[in-house]
Amino acid sequence: MNSITKSLLKSIKHGQAAWLRSNSTHSRKQCLPKLVLGIETSCDDTGAAVVDDAGNILGEALHCQKEVHLKTGGIIPLVAQQLHRENIEQIVKEALSISGVSVNELAAIAATVKPGLALSLGVGLEYSLKLVNKYKKPFIPIHHMEAHALTIRLTNQVEFPFLVLLLSGGHCILAVAQGVSDFLLLGQSIDIAPGDMLDKVARRLSLSKHPECHSMAGGKAIEHLAQTGNRQQYKFRVPMQHYRNCHFSFSGLQNLVNKVIIQKEKEEGLQKGELLPCVKDIAAAAQHAVAVHIVKRTYRAMLFCIKHSILSPKNATLVVSGGVASNQYIRKALQILADVNGFAFLCPPPRLCTDNGVMIAWNGIERLRAGLGVLHCTDGIRYEANAPLGIDISKRVEEDSIKVPRLKMKI
Repeated sequence: MNSITKSLLKSIKHGQAAWLRSNSTHSRKQCLPKLVLGIETSCDDTGAAVVDDAGNILGEALHCQKEVHLKTGGIIPLVAQQLHRENIEQIVKEALSISGVSVNELAAIAATVKPGLALSLGVGLEYSLKLVNKYKKPFIPIHHMEAHALTIRLTNQVEFPFLVLLLSGGHCILAVAQGVSDFLLLGQSIDIAPGDMLDKVARRLSLSKHPECHSMAGGKAIEHLAQTGNRQQYKFRVPMQHYRNCHFSFSGLQNLVNKVIIQKEKEEGLQKGELLPCVKDIAAAAQHAVAVHIVKRTYRAMLFCIKHSILSPKNATLVVSGGVASNQYIRKALQILADVNGFAFLCPPPRLCTDNGVMIAWNGIERLRAGLGVLHCTDGIRYEANAPLGIDISKRVEEDSIKVPRLKMKI
């Protein structure tokens, strides 16, 4: 073999090795999981998490403001804003530290931009955009309610479409999730949300003074006391029974409960703010009325979706998410409804039902996969305190005027 041939073979071998190294590096890059940092500040919880495109939660952190707001009897937006400002940097750093991921390794940064408390949303958006601009990362603006709706796809194998009921302190929504960023709105609360109503009833009953509930949020205190209360002692009229739509209303129910509280205070000779002996029974009756109202509207939504072939009766699923979805009494009532109608019934685990960074990061992954709403330029991006979810077809539901059969609920 002459020197020219040897030189040529050597050159070919070097070229093959370089090609293999190059291809190996390219292959590794392709196999690397996509990572998204999610930041949540829509209300009173500061959350952050890193999630990959396989659904692994690599790191998360959460600062809850509950104790502060319990002392003031409700969320004060300026206080919530200040607490977000004080904690957001540390929470994000903690989530990243636990995950072992640097900002440079992220595929994108996602943050809640709507809906929620304006002052709270502003803190999260401002901090997120600082990171985006510093590290030159794509930004994914997140709709808070969409994130709640799609959290179930992180924890369970759920295919579109599915019926989703979102229950929280600020929202009550029935919708069909047809895809990422593709929702049909069937109904929503026309006044206050169920979580807000239960919190207000708890405040009116002064449950923060109750020895069993002093450290509990209002809705949690109602649920706790209701477990040993007799709901049969009081009958609260279920709202909107003559309206054949999927909208909700809780303010009228709250007024009915308040009237009973005032009447019992007079009978017992107690002043407002003093604990009634019958608080457990009132809590049980109020919680039951909320559950029945929610079940009836959801029942109509199920019937509407099956009638119009929006969902298949063979593999229909009801997903319930949001903070109030953690209420076990309401959850059991909805489980009964799902069983009667042949729907699969799914809820995220309780810690993912309340506001958190994980759901924001996961929604970011979903949008990244679908190529929806991934921004490489953030000029003009704003937060929105109020924002609808999907296409509103609630009038079509009302026009159908579907009568809901009577349902026996033994809980």
